[in-house]
Amino acid sequence: MKIIISPAKNMRNDFSFSQKLDTPIFINKTSEIFNRLKELNKDELTKLWKCNSKMVNELYDELHKANLSNNLTPAIFTYDGLVYKNINPSSFDDAQITYINDNLRIISGFYGVLRPFDGIIKYRLEMQSKLKINGFNNLYDYWSDSIYKEIIDESHLIINLASKEYSKCIEPYLTKEDKFITIAFMEKVNDKFISKNTYSKMARGLMVNYLVKNNITNIEDIKKFNVDGYKFNEELSTNSLLVFSK
Repeated sequence: MKIIISPAKNMRNDFSFSQKLDTPIFINKTSEIFNRLKELNKDELTKLWKCNSKMVNELYDELHKANLSNNLTPAIFTYDGLVYKNINPSSFDDAQITYINDNLRIISGFYGVLRPFDGIIKYRLEMQSKLKINGFNNLYDYWSDSIYKEIIDESHLIINLASKEYSKCIEPYLTKEDKFITIAFMEKVNDKFISKNTYSKMARGLMVNYLVKNNITNIEDIKKFNVDGYKFNEELSTNSLLVFSK
């Protein structure tokens, strides 16, 4: 079983870890992206990053000072969004760290696929960014089916806790053998179930934490998730979608 999550825009350098860092699987392709970004001027990067000039100046300086081999921190601690705060990896014991290393994968526009303790730099590059590289017009075409091939294993089971922007890297390449199960979180408002982005991000992190701490390896045990008021909603769920509501 593989669990997939999105990266976070907010990143930090955290050197308070003791685990040995791994090298990202697609570091050669990342190097191509890295070198391509450094070829772009500030105006081009402003369009790519979609941020203000002050931030572009800061990111531009960071980009040109960065080195893919130095001052690295583990991906699971470097991303600093709501999902990662609620995963709470600093609370994991050795067995739980083994579980996330075996089962959790982060999809990244810059790195392709990351294991939790792959050493990474801070960067800004969303998967949907229109970066032209090596004859490709965007990152979806650049990565093609390589992300899917790296993530799929002998179980052919993928638990999708990623946003649509990142799950799109896998869905076009699924085969009849594969089970791609998306997990959604909803709140009941005025007799309707709706998904709220902020709460969904928090719940995705809580779900990862639950899977890790309970050593979950099958769909039926995922359905037992009962955290922060969320419970499995069978009526809203399908064979490929597990909905948890409150």
